[in-house]
Amino acid sequence: VQLQASGGGWVQPGGSLRLSCAASGNTVSISAVGWYRRAPGKQYEKVAILSSGGGTDYGSSVKGRFTIARGNGRNVVDLQMNSLTPEDTAVYYCNAWTTGPPTEGTGTQVTVSS
Repeated sequence: VQLQASGGGWVQPGGSLRLSCAASGNTVSISAVGWYRRAPGKQYEKVAILSSGGGTDYGSSVKGRFTIARGNGRNVVDLQMNSLTPEDTAVYYCNAWTTGPPTEGTGTQVTVSS
């Protein structure tokens, strides 16, 4: 499985961004796709996970602000981020879980500042 993340950028506090994760390769083996993030000086943090059955799991810091869902493409998962704050500034990584070790895709930078 290969993952390509896109959609990062700069936004002012209170703004919104949408990230997309496109999967390719053996996508039928994917049981879940999710987003993690790493900010400077902070630990790797779970953001949101979407299971193949439609279940979702959000990190406590993003609940109520972020939404993970299937995107327009067949193997695309989107992360809609609303009410962004400077604390959301980080590199966001798409991850996919299969029967083997999880796969991490390329990161995309999200910067929230005025």
